[in-house]
Amino acid sequence: MSSIEIGNLAYLVLLTSAVGFWFFVSNRETLGKTLQQAVLWGLIILGMIAAVGLWDDIRATVRPTQAVFSEAGRIEIPRGPDGHYRLTLDINETPITFIVDTGASDIVLSKQDARKVGFDPENLPYYGRAITANGEVRTAPVRLESVTLQGIRDRNVPARINGGALQQSLLGMAYLQRYEQITITGNRMILTR
Repeated sequence: MSSIEIGNLAYLVLLTSAVGFWFFVSNRETLGKTLQQAVLWGLIILGMIAAVGLWDDIRATVRPTQAVFSEAGRIEIPRGPDGHYRLTLDINETPITFIVDTGASDIVLSKQDARKVGFDPENLPYYGRAITANGEVRTAPVRLESVTLQGIRDRNVPARINGGALQQSLLGMAYLQRYEQITITGNRMILTR
């Protein structure tokens, strides 16, 4: 420590002692109540400091980032708090969030997402069928003009529109097989093209 740092430290100790002595003398009649309040405020401030210091970890746990593109052709998708992997792709230039589903054969759009990308779900022929965990549903085959993920664009991609209730669109193997490797490690899914 330099002599300037020692002087600064001595000054801070002296100043803290003076403020502490003044606080004790001026509040000696209600010292118990004042100390309780001081401890409470100290804990609140300590909690705020901890929250600021851990904010990146808290944010990653509550709402993980969509994907980390560590290098060209490699996409890392963090697992969400519910255990699912989600990925946002531009379908016909419109961002749509999908659940990555290796158990689904095709890209399956919900009726709401189909409307967003330019389809009219009420006027489509639902002659396909799919067996899901909730039973059989009717599907309408469509072609997506473009599917873009971080600069990787595929054109004329087959997909299906779900005729039943579907909360979120599914990104199935028809799209995932375009990647050379799919790896699940830790809390991440890694797609390599």
